[in-house]
Amino acid sequence: MSRMKLSCFFVFGLTLAAQQPSPQEQRKQQLEYTRAHYTKYDFRVPMRDGLKLFTTVFAPKDTSQQYPIVMQRTPYSVAPYGIDNYPPSLGPSDLFTKEGFIFVYQDVRGRYLSEGTFVDVPFHKAHLDGPKDTDEATDTYDTIDWLVKNVPNNNGKVGIWGISYPGFYAAFSLIEAHPALKAVSPQAPMGDVGNGDDSYHNGAFYLAANFGFYSIFKPRPGDPARPDAFAPFDFGTADEYDFYLRMGPLANSNEKFLKNANPYWTDNLKHANYDEFWQRRALAPHMKNVRPAAMFVGGWFDAEDLAGPLKLFRALEENGPSAPDTLVMGPWPHGGWSRLAGDKLGNLDFASKTGEYYREHIELPFFIEHLKGKGDGLKAKSGDAAPKAWLFETGLNQWRRFDSWPPKNSSVHEFYFDADGKLSMTAPDKSGFDEYVSDPARPVPVIGEIGAGMPGDYMTFDQRFAAMRPDVLLYQTDVLDHDVTIAGPIHPVLSVSTSGTDSDFDVKLIDVYPNDYPDPNPNPVKVHMGGYQQLVRGEPFRGKFRKSFEKPEAFVPGERARIEFVMPDVCHTFRAGHRIMVQVQSSWFPLTDRNPQQFLDIPSAKAPDFKKATERVYRGGADGSKIRVHVL
Repeated sequence: MSRMKLSCFFVFGLTLAAQQPSPQEQRKQQLEYTRAHYTKYDFRVPMRDGLKLFTTVFAPKDTSQQYPIVMQRTPYSVAPYGIDNYPPSLGPSDLFTKEGFIFVYQDVRGRYLSEGTFVDVPFHKAHLDGPKDTDEATDTYDTIDWLVKNVPNNNGKVGIWGISYPGFYAAFSLIEAHPALKAVSPQAPMGDVGNGDDSYHNGAFYLAANFGFYSIFKPRPGDPARPDAFAPFDFGTADEYDFYLRMGPLANSNEKFLKNANPYWTDNLKHANYDEFWQRRALAPHMKNVRPAAMFVGGWFDAEDLAGPLKLFRALEENGPSAPDTLVMGPWPHGGWSRLAGDKLGNLDFASKTGEYYREHIELPFFIEHLKGKGDGLKAKSGDAAPKAWLFETGLNQWRRFDSWPPKNSSVHEFYFDADGKLSMTAPDKSGFDEYVSDPARPVPVIGEIGAGMPGDYMTFDQRFAAMRPDVLLYQTDVLDHDVTIAGPIHPVLSVSTSGTDSDFDVKLIDVYPNDYPDPNPNPVKVHMGGYQQLVRGEPFRGKFRKSFEKPEAFVPGERARIEFVMPDVCHTFRAGHRIMVQVQSSWFPLTDRNPQQFLDIPSAKAPDFKKATERVYRGGADGSKIRVHVL
């Protein structure tokens, strides 16, 4: 390229960059559009027990047509408060603002400007105690009933969406839904907080996520009020591994830091078993007689509520929905589909802007079809049925539609732990075991660098740091000579023993890249992708719950025991030239709390209770360890 052409090219590039609005300018333009096209109203909507919930309505200034209502109910506040204060855009994305709906936001009972008492992770009441008894299902019903009767110019159809905790309230709305509720999208909802979502996973407590959350999410101290200024918890260090290790046993969290001032945190510690407290808070058992169309949305790399949309979708499928229901999963962290381009996450590159694709081609069409009667919604073309699952397949990096999930054309395959660190596709005849010493004073970290206790994108992190530790077992296949696509849940089946009376066994499924895999270009963080060990799926399991999550049972030291559990689904292709690896370890800190490796109530454990233990994983023979998957 000549100097003249290069100069022109450079100037042209600068001109293009100058034409792109900055994030601040874009936000200003969105706000100007919203204020110009919508009028804001604040209401206090009465519930059947007489309490009133603070509700904000944004109505289109255009009254030439009727509009459906799109609503979000939240415990995180409907800010900005004040009749003249507007958010830049409305609804799930700016596309909804431009399309035109009546947008509604509500502080749930007991939060911010709504009256009543807030219950953290409220439970559904199967039987109401009289006509004035309430739960979140009745509050949603009463709100919808009031809106369709009192907000002018609505077309009598309502949709609900929400992400994370608001996604939980969206899922709640499916229970005994109001007839006007036609479309619901629970996004990263908590399907079962006590097992699989925010609090406990197979009996192991998600320490970093919960401590970080409950250090700022607290009961309202008095009457309805606007939020105070946000004050994040000061860890005093960027190294949260060090912070939580210095915290010591879980009991110290209240004594040293939270001062027993947050009952929500204390409730988590009081209920280390999957007891009635957690059982009644699970929403999956209530996904029955669902009439609205439902679209469950989640991210394959969601560190917080990956299991929720999968569990709720599966429960609804088992109980038979009355309207179309679809599972949507993409390569996103928690809530990433709503705000990110979605082409990259951590060190991974997905080759297309998956977040933008979802917002334009999946989310908006779903609501337009069911609330406005326009378009084909999630159907591939007019006359088709909506897909049961619309998923992004990682590895091959492509969107796929399935008419069932797991796919009907998948078959169950087993990968067996074998000698010399091999992961074999055939059962080995020779039996044996591998062992390591698990030391609670030196737990395996969740990431191999200084950082957060649970980074939002930790599932993309290279696992080579863990593979080098003596307390992590590795099993891997030979180099694959063909693509292997795993589609569905993953079932580890472990044969183990411990010298203690309790131990965790954490299982990680990993995609090992070939050594000649190219580095990204540009490569500002200097990552080396050759030999990269990408975490595809990982879950902890607290061994004392191997027979029952409600009634734990101690190990007999040195005696073999069977642990079998289910890890959340994947849709991932291990490419030819890659390897499939499984890692097994007994700590994952501070993602999960440390196990003292003694049979006791862990939230009450003292520092001397934490002991080293020798862990054995048995392989080969009739009952050797393996991992069971669905293969396309």
